[in-house]
Amino acid sequence: MSAPTTSGSERSVARSAIRHVLFDADGVLQILPGGWYAAMEPYLGGRVQEFLHRTWKDEIPTLAGDGDYLSMLATTLVEFGVSEPVEAVYRDVWQRIERVEESFAIVESLRRNGYGVHLGTNQEQHRGDHMRTELRYDEIFDISCYSYDLGVAKPDPAFFAEAARRIGAEPSTILFIDDNAENIRGALTAGLEAIVWDVERGHNSLVLLLAEHGVACV
Repeated sequence: MSAPTTSGSERSVARSAIRHVLFDADGVLQILPGGWYAAMEPYLGGRVQEFLHRTWKDEIPTLAGDGDYLSMLATTLVEFGVSEPVEAVYRDVWQRIERVEESFAIVESLRRNGYGVHLGTNQEQHRGDHMRTELRYDEIFDISCYSYDLGVAKPDPAFFAEAARRIGAEPSTILFIDDNAENIRGALTAGLEAIVWDVERGHNSLVLLLAEHGVACV
């Protein structure tokens, strides 16, 4: 992995107002190996798409901390004829998270270079708590902004306004990275700088995008 080292890029870094980088989680820092459909298929066969679209719709209010997703999921599993306990299905699918170590290497490079590194993710409480404790994200990031805890979810600009408040920085000094263009628009509306990127684009491309914003990560 490399980054531009020309005098022009060095001047860009010197001029940059960015002092903090706020990372999305899914698609940027972590993945679900094989994807959601493949993970649920052993339980639901050909009804997997119908089931997931139903449960994702049910999940929306819980992303902002309204309601308990696990109890909603248990009801839907019964409705679809799944006899396994909800805790087992949730552990096997929702908590099947693989960290992308190349992304975390960039996080650590940014920290070494003096940037604040933060997490900004839409999660319901059970998955968010798993990320905080089992994956130890609270130990990695300076400030962690989970939608269920903020009481508002991306792409609402209020999510980003509250994230900036918790970080303790002006929105214009924060660069947000997310794989969803709608979330990027919400961040821009709130006054942040923003980059749309996902792991499939490769980490060298992320280094170049960061450099375009005057952010050095090597």
